[in-house]
Amino acid sequence: MKRTPSILLLLITLVCLAPAALAQSALTNLPEADALIYVSPQRILNEAVPKAMPAAEVAQMRASFADLKKSLGIDPSSVEYLVIAVRFHKPAGDLSFVAPDVMAIAGGDFSSDSLFTLAQLALQDKVRMEKHGAKTMALMTVDPIVAEAAKNPVLKPYVELGAVALSPNSIAIGNTRYLKAAIEASEGGPRISAETIQSLMRDPNVLMAATGAPLASFARSIGLFGTETTPREGRCDTSFGNFYAAVTMSGANYSLRGAMNADNPDTARIITSLLTGLMNQGISAVPDKKAQTVLQSVKMSAKDNEVMIEADIPGQMIVDLFRPTPKAKTGEPPPPAPAKKSTPVRRTKRRG
Repeated sequence: MKRTPSILLLLITLVCLAPAALAQSALTNLPEADALIYVSPQRILNEAVPKAMPAAEVAQMRASFADLKKSLGIDPSSVEYLVIAVRFHKPAGDLSFVAPDVMAIAGGDFSSDSLFTLAQLALQDKVRMEKHGAKTMALMTVDPIVAEAAKNPVLKPYVELGAVALSPNSIAIGNTRYLKAAIEASEGGPRISAETIQSLMRDPNVLMAATGAPLASFARSIGLFGTETTPREGRCDTSFGNFYAAVTMSGANYSLRGAMNADNPDTARIITSLLTGLMNQGISAVPDKKAQTVLQSVKMSAKDNEVMIEADIPGQMIVDLFRPTPKAKTGEPPPPAPAKKSTPVRRTKRRG
């Protein structure tokens, strides 16, 4: 019995899932995060964008990417994943609010060491190198934020930003404290929870996805779990507000799927009713009819303890939404007004 079709199907499946598997493997080596946004530039630029743009514009875009590849060594369409991570903190010992850490991580078919070197050459004396663990960070003081932080101490974590090559094909950019945590995690230190990764990557074929625990983050930030110097046993152990959302593509169509934990079925129904009413009012206030049609395809429902959101949108609808509306012809322009004849100035003769 010939098994060629089965083997071919298996190979195609592995090729399709490889980028998502690589991203998921890389994410497991990151430090803890309270909110994550995942984007697949490779799939968006190679699969979604060509279906929504004219062929000439797609060719121009790819030519620009080729130029970037020659000059910087990176093609945006080969970036397999881009992840933005946010981590909240307990208040400081003096009860002051501590701003969250923010970091962006990119990975794909590029050399992170080469990008790191290019950044050093471009910034030269504006960056300083600092060793942490087995890796070296490039750190830069952001002068505009320094001035603002003098007036608003909340901005202090962002006074200094940096970059580090976490692996041969991944690089991270963020505030110093979070970069150090990322280095420690890559070397076996405290890492992100498996539940957070599973929530973010529950569908391996996503174009983009997001997950987070806003209520738990808020509780930590206002001291319900104590301060950085005085820990306290938390009394706010709930998954209420934890959410997941993702956009996927099937053929030429797009799908939106999301869920938010509402703690119990009654609360789920109440929140669904409130959000549906607010969304309907918002849709009616949108002047663009095309945008209204897209928004009306979004449906909310209550299922067990969750508020569910879903939408299936034809690709052509998205194309029409972003396609500029041609200006209506108003007929032939009116003929120019005839030039006025100048009246000669009469000179009055003076009598001597």
